[in-house]
Amino acid sequence: MLVQQMTIKKPVTMSGIGLHTGVKTTMTFKPAPENFGIRFRRVDMPNSPEIPADVDHVVDLRRGTTLGIGDARVHTVEHVLAAVAGLQVDNILIELNNIEPPIADGSAKPFVDMLLEAGLEDQDSPKDYLIIDQVIHYQDPERGVEIVALPTDDFRLTVMIDYNNPALGSQHTGLFNLEKEFITEFSSARTFCFLHEVEELYDAGLIQGGNIDNAIVIVDRDLPEAELKKITAKIGIDHSVILGSTGVLGDKTLHYRNEPARHKLLDMIGDLALIGAPIKAQILAARPGHAANVEFARKVRKLYQQNKLVKKYQHEKKEGVVFDVNAIQRILPHRFPFLLVDKIIDFKLDERVVAVKNVTMNEWFFEGHFPGKPVMPGVLIIEAMAQAGGVLLLNGIENPGDKLVLFMSMNNVKFRKPVVPGDQLIFDVQMVSRRSKIIQIKGQAFVDGVVVAEGEFTAGIIDRNQQPMK
Repeated sequence: MLVQQMTIKKPVTMSGIGLHTGVKTTMTFKPAPENFGIRFRRVDMPNSPEIPADVDHVVDLRRGTTLGIGDARVHTVEHVLAAVAGLQVDNILIELNNIEPPIADGSAKPFVDMLLEAGLEDQDSPKDYLIIDQVIHYQDPERGVEIVALPTDDFRLTVMIDYNNPALGSQHTGLFNLEKEFITEFSSARTFCFLHEVEELYDAGLIQGGNIDNAIVIVDRDLPEAELKKITAKIGIDHSVILGSTGVLGDKTLHYRNEPARHKLLDMIGDLALIGAPIKAQILAARPGHAANVEFARKVRKLYQQNKLVKKYQHEKKEGVVFDVNAIQRILPHRFPFLLVDKIIDFKLDERVVAVKNVTMNEWFFEGHFPGKPVMPGVLIIEAMAQAGGVLLLNGIENPGDKLVLFMSMNNVKFRKPVVPGDQLIFDVQMVSRRSKIIQIKGQAFVDGVVVAEGEFTAGIIDRNQQPMK
């Protein structure tokens, strides 16, 4: 069943103080057209620059997720994004007149309430789901972080945290139905930090707008009265604060017994919105944080971009084939007698491509190379390898069929074994580097698992109507 994209019915506005910068900001959610995505707009800057909410625009991850483009920045976007993604809103414009959204009470609930007040509205186009069909694994052994996405037909998220701190201990939580559980069970989970971190964070220029009304401060050590007053004064508290019996500064009551774990799950929903598409997957996360969330989202977004490109060029799904010869002709400008790739069987965006060339006696070059002793010319093996490498240019180039890729240099080229009629050439080509219109690749050609040729190549990309340099 098709599920339609969604936006909001009318603009809604709120004002407040930013958690880390302490600035006062007015923020307005506005409806947006289909396929617009989520974007932030800085209306206080010249030309009101817009920043797409995706991992390609993440510029800082210190205790929050900051997006930027040019000189424009928006700090601590994760709670706003969690509200948008949690309500499954696809298209929305978020206008701000300063550098950071209001922190409100430290959760996503105030933003959820705003969006519900604006009203949710279905649009005509279907949602562009990324359906995870393979295991995606991210690991940071130094921090003990592990995040795994597993195939499933809906969205589920399980989070475990363990700070090796007796004041918090280990906690876990899970969301299994976004529509039924997000608002009631997770949107009101508030941000938190440890008491020992407060002074350090403030002195680092963070939590300038933080206080015990917009964050949970977990008491992880006993403090003399004088030191406690010094710390609370830094975060703008001028009245007496007790450590209390709840384990939270100010003796505040938690919304949930495992509120910190639930807030980590909330943060993760916000950071996963940076993939740029709703996903269907079961995600298991141990000790996640913004840096890990964004790196994981980066891996998933690359899969999303890759799938979009495959759908664009490969119109018929075939088992074991990423691009057939018809798709290859939509990608590459080469034609008979110089199209030397039959199909692509593996493709990892910006990383690697595996291509196939079936060598038959009908090849035009065997007539003269050599009569009675047919051998595929080595230069054509290299040319076929380069054509396979041309598929790696799909990301970031509009209309690749309108481009030409010209060799600039070849290094360490070796021919190990003759290629003859009946052989099937497998090309494994990897991207080494890419700078604007210059690429470096390396590749190997195999027959029956044996390397028959290899080399390293530098090539330049030009428009087909551009005159090559002599």
